[in-house]
Amino acid sequence: MSIFLLSLAMPLVLALSGLRIAQEYERGVLFRLGRFAGLRGPGLFWIVPFGVDRVVIVDNRTRTVSAEQQETITRDSVTIKVNAVLWYRIIDAARSVISVSQTSSAVYQLALTGLRNIIGQHDLDEVLQERDKINGLLKEAISPSTTQWGVEVERFEMKDVELPAAMQQVMAMQAEAIREKRARIIKAEAELEASEKLAAASLRMSGNPAALELRRMQMIAEVGAENNSTTVIMIPSDFVTLSKSMSEYLHDLTMRKDKPQS
Repeated sequence: MSIFLLSLAMPLVLALSGLRIAQEYERGVLFRLGRFAGLRGPGLFWIVPFGVDRVVIVDNRTRTVSAEQQETITRDSVTIKVNAVLWYRIIDAARSVISVSQTSSAVYQLALTGLRNIIGQHDLDEVLQERDKINGLLKEAISPSTTQWGVEVERFEMKDVELPAAMQQVMAMQAEAIREKRARIIKAEAELEASEKLAAASLRMSGNPAALELRRMQMIAEVGAENNSTTVIMIPSDFVTLSKSMSEYLHDLTMRKDKPQS
């Protein structure tokens, strides 16, 4: 009886030992007697146990890898430290297992090499100001190799660029000089515009003396509105000249009256 039960249990154990489960985001690369025999999954599948079949589970989800800080030299001989982030996923599970050993390590090392090469082909200003362009070149530099491994690079971007302290001081001085230059240009443009407006106003007022007098009265009102203890009243030069002439005329007239007639 026990032999009978054992004979029934052996096939059941054999069948259960070959069951495998792959998640929705996983694929099983099946090798039968060392030869590629296709993909299995997702879900429940069965393989021949006892070493006849061997399955390698591959994760197809996007992976995020933070590249370690790389110290490299730009084309204009400036030493910088660059951090980057890589996003990739496996699109061909069979090729990623058959074509390359340790896919994650291979992609990571290729990304570091590509990062150093691309940075070395560009000047510092391009690295700092044209990040979108550099990121595109980084992706293009490693995509051909990863495609042969069944890996698709989704994004490869610089995260941070660290400059030497001396270079930071130089760039700060340069930025300050640029801001000072812009400030002087803006001030000069304002002076030029103001002079043009003043010249136009003077031409218009010179043809209408009443407008000039109204402007003087307006300035007096503005000064008085500030509650100053001293009020400055501007008198036209013509008025001063006229007053002087009247004084001289009255003086001559008085002298004539006081002079005795012969």
